Amino acid sequence: MEREAVRIICSDAIPLRGHWWSPRSKAGQIVVINPATGVAARYYHRYAAFLADHGFEVLTYDYRGIGLSRPERLSGSGFDWTQWGERDVEAALTFAMDRSGRDSVTVVGHSIGGVLPGYAASAFTIDRMLTVGAQYAYWPDYKAGDRLQLFLKWHLAMPLLTVLFGYFPGRRLGWLEDLPAGVAYEWGFRGKRLEARLDPARTERILSSFAAVTAPILAISTSDDPFATAEAVSRGLDYYSGAEPQKVMLEPQDLGQEQVGHFGLFHDRHASGFWLDTILWLRDGINPWPQRLYP
Repeated sequence: MEREAVRIICSDAIPLRGHWWSPRSKAGQIVVINPATGVAARYYHRYAAFLADHGFEVLTYDYRGIGLSRPERLSGSGFDWTQWGERDVEAALTFAMDRSGRDSVTVVGHSIGGVLPGYAASAFTIDRMLTVGAQYAYWPDYKAGDRLQLFLKWHLAMPLLTVLFGYFPGRRLGWLEDLPAGVAYEWGFRGKRLEARLDPARTERILSSFAAVTAPILAISTSDDPFATAEAVSRGLDYYSGAEPQKVMLEPQDLGQEQVGHFGLFHDRHASGFWLDTILWLRDGINPWPQRLYP
């Protein structure tokens, strides 16, 4: 397995930084890993290396304003989720296809990373998706016992701190990576519909992109994930109206753990279990957990 630093240029000339993971023996599939909000791409490097060891070419990258793609001055940047989807995911998809010479790509999306592909004009080129804890942070969907705490943290404290600093200082709080103001506000003020604050022309374009995705989608969440409840996952998947998703709710005990939460599935403790099972889906389209399907 080889790792190469790459530079991806978006349609508005914003550069993104990432890595291309090349296997010694190629299986012929390319995987693009879309991070969660405020999570640097390096968090997924162990999983990317694992996939490369199993024959996949893999692209990891940071959205604008995050990790290696952070500008010198983040305050006042204004980058938002919509730009991450329309421009950054779009650039990542086209880069992966250009680099590999293929006309389709497989996507692994964590949290918002499982929703953002629908914004991209090239979303129709996705041939298969694996989403993990994918949802778009509509607070009434949060797990009941954690809802108030999460609302105060992400929908009250985060916007207020963003006003004070000009960006969300997540790193100094030990919460997440620092966030551009636009992302923090879009998360903090998210309503039932992700397109609620967009103009009609942009809304039509984005909904058409979502509808153009006909790829099989396996949506994984765990019962102790306070963000990705069944309601939250379904709300996000409903936008992929042209696809037939399979929704799986795993118990931590299924994975030999007492707790997993929103971030745990990308920890390498799962390399000999969950990660191996994802290969069945990514390579062969086989759902390894049919007993955990829900409507």
